[in-house]
Order: sequence, then structure tokens, then C-alpha cells
Amino acid sequence: MRSWIWTLIVLAVAVALALTVQEHSGNVIILAQPWRVELSLPLAIVLGILAFLVFHWLLRLLHWMSNSPGRFRNWRGRRAQRRDIELLERGWINVLEGRYVQAEKELSKLLSRTRSTDRKVLAGLSAARALHLLGEYPRRDQTLQLVQESAGEDGRLRQAVDVVTAEMYLDQNRAEEALELLEPLQDTSTRFLHANRLSLRAHRQLGHYRQVYQLTRLLLRRGAIDETQAKVFIAESAAHQLDVVEAKDWNSLWSDLQADERLSPEVALAGARAQLRFGRPAESARILEAALNRGLDDRLLRAYAQCDADQARQRLGHAELWLKSNPDHPGLLAALGQLCLAAQLWGQGAHYLERSLDLRADIHIHALLGNLHDALGHPEQALSHWRKACEAADAELPLIQRPLPAADTRGDPDFIRHEAESFGMLRTEGDHQSVQVPEAASGVYLPDSPEDNRPVPQVKTDKARPARSVSGPEDDYFDTAPIPGVDMSLTSDHSRSK
Repeated sequence: MRSWIWTLIVLAVAVALALTVQEHSGNVIILAQPWRVELSLPLAIVLGILAFLVFHWLLRLLHWMSNSPGRFRNWRGRRAQRRDIELLERGWINVLEGRYVQAEKELSKLLSRTRSTDRKVLAGLSAARALHLLGEYPRRDQTLQLVQESAGEDGRLRQAVDVVTAEMYLDQNRAEEALELLEPLQDTSTRFLHANRLSLRAHRQLGHYRQVYQLTRLLLRRGAIDETQAKVFIAESAAHQLDVVEAKDWNSLWSDLQADERLSPEVALAGARAQLRFGRPAESARILEAALNRGLDDRLLRAYAQCDADQARQRLGHAELWLKSNPDHPGLLAALGQLCLAAQLWGQGAHYLERSLDLRADIHIHALLGNLHDALGHPEQALSHWRKACEAADAELPLIQRPLPAADTRGDPDFIRHEAESFGMLRTEGDHQSVQVPEAASGVYLPDSPEDNRPVPQVKTDKARPARSVSGPEDDYFDTAPIPGVDMSLTSDHSRSK
């Protein structure tokens, strides 16, 4: 728009000058002894304009030539900046794509080449991140040290270095070192929300549940944490605090929790345990009942069913109310059966436990039925249910997929002597006793062919004992422990031959 305005102005001036020259015709005489130049007025005006333009461009040329060194430096700076930005972009793209080796090469090249402090710190932190993801922690620490030196006294850059370093320390479970870096950044404002999130992560690793509770509350108010995750953290930290809370601090901690947080199964269980420690079973039952009114949970039901006989009938009445809306809940039926056992209502307890067993068979129900039949004087049925409870417990244990290796007892004289005494293999040689040990005692079976037999080691003892003869051939003595790498068919064939 500005160029159009100037164009119109120039055209208007040209038209006005043309009209003026047309109305006032005349000559212009220039005297410069010994010369005399006579020109018409329009030609003199045109030559004057041309002279002005030539003089103007000459001045600009001289100015351009005088500023050539500075302009050349600026051009080199712009070229270096473009090169740095290209290296930084390629390095970050490689980091995001998972090509950490190539990313580290390009970012390290930028770190050693650039003169910009900001780009040097940014490239160093990116290279440290790539080395961290590669697992090269010594080189990463060297790069971070160089970056800290490059940041100097710039507070903004040092904060960036500390936050990134703390995040990488947390990946290695070095929470204490991370907290030392994050401590100056603790603030309730919105400036350091990411630092507060990292501090929350560090405190969770260290088990500082009071700080976890406070930081989660802060981040939740600022909207800097997911609400579902915050509820999990609050329930976890509150439960751990309730497990160690003293009676004098109970009211302040419990009142700080919101109503829905108190109904969480973890918090309700911890609160009920705390009230039992304080000797308040009625208050413990009230906490569990409030949580169970919102939703039945097996953990809460088992805790609710564990009570003395004087409270069993009262709790049984509450549990029967829940049964009306949940008639086929196996955990509730098991809790009712356990409450009946505490109240010595044997028939009703057997009814509830049998119904629960039809819906779900587990260790708890079988153990309760075993206790019930034991109290009724039915030892066979009690033993049967206890045996089933043990079988269910064994089924939940992880299976060993490969046999353990046999123990090498060749260097234990006492073990060999005791084994020889039990098998009658101790013999006398002069004033000493010796034990003839078959090779099977070392965990390797004897070969069938006699030419493969190796010399049997002799172990001396200090006292002479009467010699005993071996009751059977050497092949009858074998180690029953399975040996990895040996065909298990040899073990089965040897056992059948025995």
C-alpha cells in the first residue's frame, strides 16, 4: 500500500512540473570560464534530476562498500544459525523416532560447534536424553556436566537442566538425588507444575506418603494431574498414613479426607485397622459398613467378618440386609458364614458357606468349612476341607518349570560317612576306615559298562568302626534328584530296575 501511495505522489509531482515547464519556457545559461553552457529549461531540469540520482547511488555504493565486513559477518552468522537449527531438528526427530545413536552424533556435533548458549544447552540436554535411553549413563553424566557449565548463571537455563536431570535420575530410581535438584523449584504457583509432578514421583519412590498426599492435592487443585490417577495416589498415601497414625492425629487426618475418599476400599480398610488399634471395634465396623453400603468388596467383607462373638450378631444383621440385594455374591455369603461361626450359629453358617462354595471354591471358604466341621466334631469332613484348602493354596503358587540340580556332596566327608553308615558301605583299611562312594553320590549315574568305571574316591575317618558289607550292587545306589541336561528316561529306567 505504501508503494502505491509513493507512486501516486511521484506521478503528481511529474505532472505539475511538466505543466510548469510548458507555461514558462526559457533558457538556462551556465557560465564557467572559459566555458559557457546554454540549455533549455526542460533539459536543465531533466539533467538536474539525473545528476541527483547518480550522486545518490554513488553515496549508497560507498556506504555499502564501507559496511561490507559487518554485512559479511552477519551473513556468516545467519548461515551458522540455519545449520544449527537443521542439526537440532534432525537430532530431535531421530530422538522421537528412536534412532538414538544417530541423534547423539548430530546433537554432540551441534554441542561442540554452536556459539549460542541457548542452543548449546538445548543440544546438550537432547544428547543426554539420547544417551540415557541408550543406557550409557557415564557419558550422559559427562554431557550433563558440560551443559551445566554452559548454562552458567542463567537461572532459566539452570532450571531446565535441573528438571531434565531429575527426570532422568527418577528413571534410575535415584529419587534422593532428584529431590535435591527439585527442591529449589518447589512452588505452589503454576510456574513449576512439571517440577511438582516430578517431586511427586520421587516421593512415591521413597515412600514419603505425607508428601505424596500433599503434592497430589496441590496438583489436583491446579488441574495438573489426571483425576483418576490422583484418586489412586490419595487413597494409597492416605491408607499408609492411617496404618501408622496415632490416636491424637486421627481426627485431623480423617477429616481432611473427602466423603468419597473415605469410602475407598484401601482407605476404609486402613481406617478400620487403625480404629481396632485404638480399641474401638464399633467405630471400625461403622467405617467398613459405610464403604460396603456403596459397593461390596471381598477385602472389606473379610475384614467385617473378623470380630468377636459379642459383635457377631449385630454385624450379621447388617450383612443380611446386603444379601437381599446381592443374593449370589460369594464373598458376602462367605462373610455371613464366618459371622455365623463367630456367633456359634452352626446350621445357618453351614448353609451360607455351602452356597458360597457352590458359587466359588477358594482357600478361605474351604478353611471356614473345615473349622465348622471341626467345631461340630466331624474330623473327617474337617480334614477333607482343610486338605482342599491346602491344594488350592498349592495351585496358586508358581510352578517350577525345570528341576533343581543335584547337590555336589563330594567334598563333604561327614555327609559321605553318614550315607555310608546308612547303606552299609563303610570298610576298614588297617587302622583307618574308608568309605567306598559310588559315582552316583555326586549326582551322576554310574555307567552300565564296567570299562567306563573310574577310580572311586576314598575318604579317611579318625576312628575305626566295624566294617559293613554292601547289601546290593553299586547300580542299586542312586541319587533320586533329577539332573538338568541328563535324559530323564535314564532316571525312570534306573528306578524301574531298582
